[in-house]
Formats: sequence, C-alpha cells, structure tokens
Amino acid sequence: MNYNKINNIIGWLCGLIATTVYVLTAERTASFWDTGEFIASAYKMQIVHQPGAPLFLMLQNVFSNLAFGNPERIAFWMNVGSAVSSGLTIVFLFWSITALARKVVWKAGTDLTESGLIQIMGAGAVGALAYTFSDTFWFSAVESEVYAMSSLCTAVVFWAILKWEARADEQGSDKWLLFIAYIMGLSIGVHLLNLLAIPAIALVIYFRRTQRVTSGGALKALLIGFVVVAVVLWGIIQYLIKFAAYFDLFFVNTLGMGFGSGVVVFALLLIGGTVYGIWYSIQRAKPLLNIILLSFAFIVFGYSSFAMILIRAKANPTLNNSDPDNAFAFLSYLNREQYGDNPLFKGPYFDSRPIDVNYGSKIYRQGAEKYEVAGQNFDYVFDRETIFPRIYGYREPSHQQYYRSYLNLGENEQPTFGDNLRFFFSYQVGHMYGRYFLWNFVGRQNDQQGHGDLTTGNWISGIKFIDQLHVGGQDALPQSQLTDPSYNKFYFLPLILGLIGAFWHFKRRQRDAGVVGLLFFMTGLAIVLYLNQTPLQPRERDYAYAGSFYAFAIWIGLGVVGISDWLVRKLNARTAGLVAAVIGLLAGPVILAKDGWDDHDRSQKFLARDIAKDYLESCAPNAILFTYGDNDTYPLWYAQEVENVRPDVRVVNLSLLSADWYVRQMKDGVNEAEPLPITIPDEKYVKGVRDVIYYQDAKIPGAVELKNIVALMLSDNPNDKRQIQGEAPENFLPTKNLQLTINKDDVIKHNVVPERWQDSIVDVLQWTYNRNYVSRAELAIMDILVNNNWERPIYFATTVPSENFMGLDKYLVSEGFALRLMPINMVQNSSQGLVNADAVYDHAMNKYVWGNMKNSPYIDPESYRMISLILNNIYAAPAEALIAEGRIDEAKKLLNNALETLPERIYRIMDAYSYSFIVDNLYAVGETEKANALTERNVKYLEEQLRYFAAIAETKPNLEMQNIQYSMFTLNRFAESAKEHGQDDLAARVSKIFGQYEVRFFGGGVPSN
Repeated sequence: MNYNKINNIIGWLCGLIATTVYVLTAERTASFWDTGEFIASAYKMQIVHQPGAPLFLMLQNVFSNLAFGNPERIAFWMNVGSAVSSGLTIVFLFWSITALARKVVWKAGTDLTESGLIQIMGAGAVGALAYTFSDTFWFSAVESEVYAMSSLCTAVVFWAILKWEARADEQGSDKWLLFIAYIMGLSIGVHLLNLLAIPAIALVIYFRRTQRVTSGGALKALLIGFVVVAVVLWGIIQYLIKFAAYFDLFFVNTLGMGFGSGVVVFALLLIGGTVYGIWYSIQRAKPLLNIILLSFAFIVFGYSSFAMILIRAKANPTLNNSDPDNAFAFLSYLNREQYGDNPLFKGPYFDSRPIDVNYGSKIYRQGAEKYEVAGQNFDYVFDRETIFPRIYGYREPSHQQYYRSYLNLGENEQPTFGDNLRFFFSYQVGHMYGRYFLWNFVGRQNDQQGHGDLTTGNWISGIKFIDQLHVGGQDALPQSQLTDPSYNKFYFLPLILGLIGAFWHFKRRQRDAGVVGLLFFMTGLAIVLYLNQTPLQPRERDYAYAGSFYAFAIWIGLGVVGISDWLVRKLNARTAGLVAAVIGLLAGPVILAKDGWDDHDRSQKFLARDIAKDYLESCAPNAILFTYGDNDTYPLWYAQEVENVRPDVRVVNLSLLSADWYVRQMKDGVNEAEPLPITIPDEKYVKGVRDVIYYQDAKIPGAVELKNIVALMLSDNPNDKRQIQGEAPENFLPTKNLQLTINKDDVIKHNVVPERWQDSIVDVLQWTYNRNYVSRAELAIMDILVNNNWERPIYFATTVPSENFMGLDKYLVSEGFALRLMPINMVQNSSQGLVNADAVYDHAMNKYVWGNMKNSPYIDPESYRMISLILNNIYAAPAEALIAEGRIDEAKKLLNNALETLPERIYRIMDAYSYSFIVDNLYAVGETEKANALTERNVKYLEEQLRYFAAIAETKPNLEMQNIQYSMFTLNRFAESAKEHGQDDLAARVSKIFGQYEVRFFGGGVPSN
C-alpha cells in the first residue's frame, strides 16, 4: 500500500470538503465587527487598527481581484479567501493527526496492515472534519477576518514540526525548523496567536534530540520555549523597532540628519551583524549558533511584511489608523498603545484608588525638524494592590457594579484575594473559556450574548437531567429557543470522543500527548491568563481560543484509534477499525454538521452591509456623520470605500477623534467628502498638547459664546490658563453653560430645518455641557460648530451614547438611523423624542434596504440586536409623529412596511417591548386585526419566557429577576393597549396571564419597570 499517496489524497479530500462547506455558507458581503475595516483596507491597501495585519491584507487583496471589478462581489471573494485558508488548515490538521496516530499504530520495522491504515485514516478524517464543523472555527471561516489565516499558520507549523521529527536523523532535516521560523515570522503579519505553539515545538525538539529524557530536561526545554516566545514577542516584534526608533532619535536630534536616517543605519547594522554571525557559525562549525541565527533571520524576513504599514502610511490613504509613518508612531502602533494594558502579575482591586504616580520613559512624536517630547509614560500607585489581579478597573463604574453583583459583595465591602480567585476560576476560566469549549463539543443553548445569566449563551447538551442540573427548567424551554437555529445539541459525543482520544494518547504515547496537551493549554488557558478579561465584553470572544479547540480536535481524531483498540477485543482488527471510524464520524463531524449548519449558513445574510447603507442614506448630501463603535463605523467604511455608497458623507468615529492623528486626517478631503471645518492648527493639539482640558468653574454668569470658549482653550497666553492638576498652568474649561449664536438666513439657505418648522428656528443655541473635561474629540466638535455656519449637515448616529452629544440632546432630530443637529425649539413629537417624520418616511419607504432580514433562515446576534433600533427609530416613533399630525394613511403605510420588512421571529424581550409601540400605532390607524395578531404573537413569546423563568426559580430562586420584571412590564403594556382600543377579550386573556405570573413572582404586587 502506498501510504503517502493515500494520506495525501484523503487529506486533500477533507480540505476540499471543508472549503466547499465554507464557500457555500460564506457571507456574500461584509459582516459586522472588524470585517468591514479589513475588507476596505485590503481592497485599497490601507492601515487597519493596531497592531495591524499586513500579510493578511495583502493576501486578501489578491482574492479581491477574483471579483473582476464588481464592487459588490469583492467582500464575497475575500470571504472565500478565509474559506480557502480554513480548508487548508483542515488539510494540515488531517496530516498532523495521521502523523501522530501512525507513530503508535504502525510499528517501526513492520509492514502497515490494512486495519492499521483504516485506523490512521479514520482518525485523521474524523478529527479534521470534526474541527471543520466546530462552532468557533466555522464562524471565522466564512468571513474576512484574521483568525482563519492565523489558524492556518498554527496548523502548518505544528505539521512541520512533526515532519521534522520524522526526518530528524536525515541530513538537512533542520530545513524544517527554518521553515517553521519563516512561517512564524509571516504569522506576525496575520495575528500573534501562532507564537503560542512555540513551547510545544520546543518539547518535540527536546524529545527527539535528547538521548535520555528526564522531567528536569523537559521542564528546561519548556522554559526555553517560553523564552523564545518572549524573545519573538518582545525582542523581535517590539525591541527591534524600539532600537531602530532610538537610533533615529540620535541621528535626527543629535547628529542633525533627516528622519529615517537612523532607521536605515540600524537596519544595515542588523543585516550585517546577522550575516556575519551566520558566516562565523559556518566557519567555526557551530551548528547551534547557526540554526539560531538562521531562524532569527527567517523570522525577521517574515516579519518584514510590516514594511507595508510604513509604506502605505506614507501615502496617507483614506483609512490610516494611527498614521504610523515614522519610527516612533510605528512603535506605538505595534505596541497597541491606543488600547492600554491590563495588569497581569500585580495590580489594583476594582475599588482601589490611585495615591501616587511613577513616571517612566519619555514619549516622542515627530516634529517639523526633530523628534519632540510628547510626555512621559507613567503608572499609578494604588492604596490596595494584589498579586495576580483579576478584578480590576477602578475607572469603570459598570465593571465595579458587575464585580459586586457577581461576587455578592456589599456596597462598601472590600474584595479579597479569595474573591479575586473566585472571579478568575468562575468567570474568566469558566464563563469566558469553558463555556466556549463546551459550545464546540457539547452544545449551545442559544447565541444571545449574556454575562452569566442562565437564559443566554450557555452550553447545553440535549441530555435532560444534565441540562436540568446545569441551567434548570429544560423541560420548560420556550418554543422560540427550541426552534432557534443556534440551539445545538451534541449530547457530549464530540467531547467524549476527544476524552477517549486523550486518554488513549497519554496511555500509548505520553510524550506526544504532552505536546498536544501543551498546545491545548497554550492556545486556551494561557490566553485566559494573558488577556485578563474584564466583564461586560461587547461581543463573545471565543475566536481567541480556536487554537485550543484545534488541539482538542486532534484528540477527537485519535479517539477513533482508542475505540478501535477496545473493539479489537471483540471484533477482527479490520472490522474494529471500520466500526470505530463510523462511530467517530457519527459522534463527531456528522452531529456537529447536522445541528451546526443552520446557524453557520450566512449565505443569505446581507444586513451588515445594508444597515451601513441605511446609516449613510439617512444623511443629507455632504453631511458630517459622527459614529462611535465598531458596528456603526466599520460597515460604513466598507460601503463607502468598496461599494462607493454615499462617498459624500464624512464618517467621523468619536472613539478615534481623541487622537491627534485622526483630527489631522479629518482636515483632509477623502473620496467625494470635503474636509471638516476644523481650523485648529496642528501644533495646538499634537500628542502631549491639550490631550485633556479639565473643567474649572470660573463663576461666569450666563452662557458664553462657543467661539470664545474654544479660543480660550486654544490660547497660549499664560493669563488664560489655570493650575489644575500638574505644576504648570493649563488650559481649562471655565463654564459648562454654552451658546452658539444662529444666523437664521444661513439655516434656511442650507435647508437645515424642514420648511414647516422654520418658524421654530432659535436665535441662539444654548445648552449645558455634560462632562468635566474636554478631550480632542469634543474640542474638534466645538471647532466644527463654530466654523461650519450650517453649511454642512451634522448628524450623530443613533447608536452614539447620549453622553457624547455634549448636552446638545434637545437639538437633535431623528431622521432615521441618524440624529440631525437643528437649531429649533420644539416639543418632542413622539415618545422616542423629536422626529422629522417626513424624512424618515421617505427613507424607509424609498431608500432603506433590509438585508433579506425577513426571510433569512439565520440572523446573527449583532443583526437581531438591530431589530429594536429599527422598530423604535424607523417605524414606531415616526408613525406616532405622523398620527399626531393626522396623517393616518402615511402612518398606516409605514407600519405595514414594518410588518413586511421585519422577521416574524421574536428574538429578545426587548424586541417584544418595542413591538408594543407598533401595536399602539396599528390600533391608532385602524389596523385592529394586525395589531391583535402582533399582540398574540408577542404575548405567546412572553408567556413562554415567563414559564421558563418560573421553572428555573424552582431550583434557582432570585435569578433572571430583571428579565422577569421586563417581561411582566411588557406584558402589561400589551394588556393595557388592547383594553384601551376596545379589544376586551384579548385584554382579559393577556391580563389573566399577567395575573398568574404576578402572583408567582411578586405575590400579587405590581412589578416595576
């Protein structure tokens, strides 16, 4: 038998199956989160958020060419790029599993039997295909994100070290180690997760090369592996650039040479030194030094993909995150300084208070002719600190509240180190890793993101008595959950198969099992330790642990051999192998694919792109649109940069506007959008200058003109400054009472206010600023307000938190997905605020697109979170305003459009609450039958939820109380609405349900909202 041929054919077949699955289920356009930024940046070779992924962007750019110029297909072909990377990952996983199985099944010096071949190939196929259909890997495989390509890098290096191990005694075998080093270097340009495979590689090298394996020797090899990770992570990735930056600092500031001269000299010294070292190691016959230096050279060579970042930053593209066009900006970019650091070994508790500051190294920025000092790095000294801090975040009130609730701490009770460990094991290890692990190999209750409650995002198995103990009340699971595509039951089968494989592996080949176990730990729990995640994450983070699930998939495959070894006692070897392979396929890939397909098929989902279009279409021509988060920004960047949707709108992300480089970029025009009217000179807001301007009440009577306040905050006159925090006087905000004088003619000329509201235009905009400081973002917005003269429409996306409105809330008018700043004095015309009903009606009926939301078999969590927003802002509030104006026919058309547009499935209690306003409006326009049907649907949903909450309360009282209260309040709204509009029978039925659960949960008391 030609083992290699069979191994190659089946490996490629598994990869082909995986790639086909991923292409079939891939999203046809951009999705939420980072993919919009990645696709736009890859298409035009732009700079993504720190620390960048240049190799990923360059390779995805290649796939974009397969769209042959069709901008609507570019995203799909980049998604195919991830599908291909994921398919290749499955190929290398197959070969890794067969390599490990072969070492046990095929004894050296003997012929491979047919039964042995079946065992080896069965193991490879089962493990590879199980990982193919695993939840986390499948999710990343169908969108243009870095994790698919990062997984490929991990799969390649693990396969390569097994290839080296099999050939270590052959001449030239160390080329495999150099290949691994090069892939490691390349992987830095995708994601750093691949570096975590290094300790496992170190163990393989030790086991293969040492004559006598000892525990001490293995520990030493493991420590060397950790040292290598540190050398690459800090020494190569960061300190090489840091040395280059300080070389440049010396050459520019001391020797008076041009920017970049020191970098060139350092690069020449690095190359020359490495070449000399390699030559020296050859001349002096030092093989260890030679392999180290060659590996270093290959890692640096692979790492050189980051030259793309510098080159493209110099070209000043539209998306140029951090503008890393010089040595120190590039160093800051690589160090992710924009995001800050989490404490790892020592740090504060969440209730600790800073009592002192330790200053460190200087921070430099590029000036006109020299590098200038922009400030100093510093660390706070706290009144209470602990080793291994896990409950921290003294600046985040929401985190502090969550810690107290999660740990059952009183309002003034101080946390202890025991609380610290309890949170680590229960939340960080259990909720933020163990839960994800079980999602992949046991089952998932639903995909609704939760933060530890029983009804959202839990694992579930499908075995009733176990699930009853785990989350309670499984017999009472609501129908909405039982029919949800994300309700996946695997009955522990993939997990059991993997545990069988792990047990068999440790029993039969302990060293290899230890290597796989180390890979499992390093790409799983080690990441938990390093990330030290805070609670209330904005999204699920399971993608970070894909490498750990990859390692477990190896054991799932080896479970086939373990089962076969047991069956061979009762069956002949060939039959045992075949039966084990069939059992493995059914317990692994088949059950995972069966339940996982419907919630991973994103081929009919377009909402992220279409909602982005709707945000842009909500704006008048040449508008300025302020956004805040990833999902109201990245899809918009994609729509503009790739599909050329509304390129006249200037999207301004408020989270980035606090950075000097971003303000500077806003002063340039992009695409068809003009520069923002920011007049502040660059030198007045560079890093280290006016980073934050604090409020200090100067007791000024009345409101002060905004242009005078801006001028004061920008003044360099010492008389215009106060001593606030430091020793030197600083600019300050003297009052929060602000005003902006209005030229009514300008407002009318530029169509800022609808004609019917022009009598409500005010002479002066007056408001109270809502913060105790002014960052660059607020300073830039103030400057825009002063200089815009109402020439360009100014909008805030509806998803921008109200605290970012700077107190201008009463002047913001909804026009759909965006709130327009209007200088008017009007009473709000809907329960949701002031609405320009004409604009929203036109947008909803003629411009908005909804991404097949009505008929898509699966809607992902971020998409169905949009439903409440759509219900409230696009339909309920405008309909209410139209009804108030007596425009019943238009309101009716708008509401019917909602029923035609939105999915019939109700996803969350919050959606049911939003639907109650639609019901009110349907009754008001005479659509009684439709209002009753919508009420029935929502009441049925709420009753099912309350029945489940009641079942949970039997064994776990006092849980889900917030959801219970919200459900009861919403149920009561439906009852009151039906009664108010003469639907007495319906109202009575809803009230009866309300009364039953009122007694059950509140003893007859009235639940509060």
